[in-house]
Amino acid sequence: MITFNDVTKTYPDGTTALKDIDLHVKEGELLTLIGPSGCGKTTMMKMINRLIKPTEGTITIHNKDIEEYNIHELRWNIGYVLQEIALFPHMTIEENISIVPEMKKWKRKDLSKRIDELMDMVGLDSKKHRKRKPSELSGGQQQRVGVIRALAADPDIILMDEPFSALDPISREHLQKDIRQLHQEIQKTIVFVTHDMDEAMALGDRVCLMQQGEIVQLDTPQNLILHPANDFVRDFIGSRKSPWQTAVDVIMDQKKSQVLPESEWKKGTTPQTGTYALKNDSGEYVGSIHEGSPVELSTIENSWTLREAMTIFEKQSYPLLPVVKKNQLIGTLSYKDIALYLKSQVKEENGVVQS
Repeated sequence: MITFNDVTKTYPDGTTALKDIDLHVKEGELLTLIGPSGCGKTTMMKMINRLIKPTEGTITIHNKDIEEYNIHELRWNIGYVLQEIALFPHMTIEENISIVPEMKKWKRKDLSKRIDELMDMVGLDSKKHRKRKPSELSGGQQQRVGVIRALAADPDIILMDEPFSALDPISREHLQKDIRQLHQEIQKTIVFVTHDMDEAMALGDRVCLMQQGEIVQLDTPQNLILHPANDFVRDFIGSRKSPWQTAVDVIMDQKKSQVLPESEWKKGTTPQTGTYALKNDSGEYVGSIHEGSPVELSTIENSWTLREAMTIFEKQSYPLLPVVKKNQLIGTLSYKDIALYLKSQVKEENGVVQS
């Protein structure tokens, strides 16, 4: 989808912001860019829509050099969400959302329908908010409008530059959940810059951790925690991450010891003790059994945090929950898994972390 080939950026004063970057962003994935201030993450993101040009190397989208695209067509097909939100204060919410679709000559009827769909998607009442000005909305509501404005013309790519960093913690957490849910629904390619490690780990299908203009590790959140490339990665994650913010798929039983084929249940050969999740031939979650009888268990998403998973555990009396990713049953999470993980994170009196 988006490919960086040997990309370097050196400014006239001699500062090198990026060094020989090779990166491929997969179509439909949410990639988070994270690292210390000045590491090059925002520079790299701004190169995608040609706000910054590389000194060396090439960047392609759909295997075509971005320099070959008409600049207006390129940017019309890339939504952009900023920390500053940057809504036009003199325009209504619907006018702000309509800017790019109108440039692309959308029909008024189609655009009005699109506005309703998008506002509903992020929990904003269209009838109530369409005619309001940005100043009449809260900060969190304004940022939601910023997100759907970027989506309005149905672009292939969304760039998000620390969009939630200026918000209060509650609004920020709500918007992170919205983005996760939104990404599952729309399957757009999203590049998300953040300085918050918890945010990067919670949102990213993959996380690109940078230092001094170079990629130190590009990996899934799970592998970053379990298999850090070096001490920098280990320290960067460890010094910023609460165990309760760890993604479920880091903690869950990946061996699927509590997962059984649905066919065994139909044959009557499933165990009569314990709790198990059932999958069909396509790997989809289809139900659960407890002590040999069918029960209803809520599923949890692999990208959820441990804290979010615990809110589901508190509502049921069974010892485990099925973990799904895009409807595929990928494992289970039990109270035992949680207890063992938290124990591993506890610091002993001598200051050594047990693992």
